[in-house]
Amino acid sequence: QVQLVESGGGLVQAGGSLRLSCAASGRTLSNYAMAWFRQEPGKERRLVAGISSAGVAYYADSVKGRFTISRDNDKNTVHLEMNSLHPEDTAVYYCAADSRGFTSLFGSSYNYWGQGTQVTVTS
Repeated sequence: QVQLVESGGGLVQAGGSLRLSCAASGRTLSNYAMAWFRQEPGKERRLVAGISSAGVAYYADSVKGRFTISRDNDKNTVHLEMNSLHPEDTAVYYCAADSRGFTSLFGSSYNYWGQGTQVTVTS
């Protein structure tokens, strides 16, 4: 049973930074694509950033240049460094894993999900 556990969310002022972490257990996920999605109240869950099993990163246009995704296969973790945060970045952030190994825009492609961590950016 694979479990993904996110951490690092919180309350931050606009312009600030947060670092989200996702720790996986139950299986080595080095062959999985890992991704971060976010969901605002009343809206669909959307891909923020993903990193393939080969280490190729993808970013949504809204976060390019501000967010950085990285993975540590030795520790079975993935991180999302978020800088220059905007109030519009406020959402629940979810970690996800896709066994196909490449980043998909579609949440239905992902095999495993974390429980989510709240990020709130105040103006």
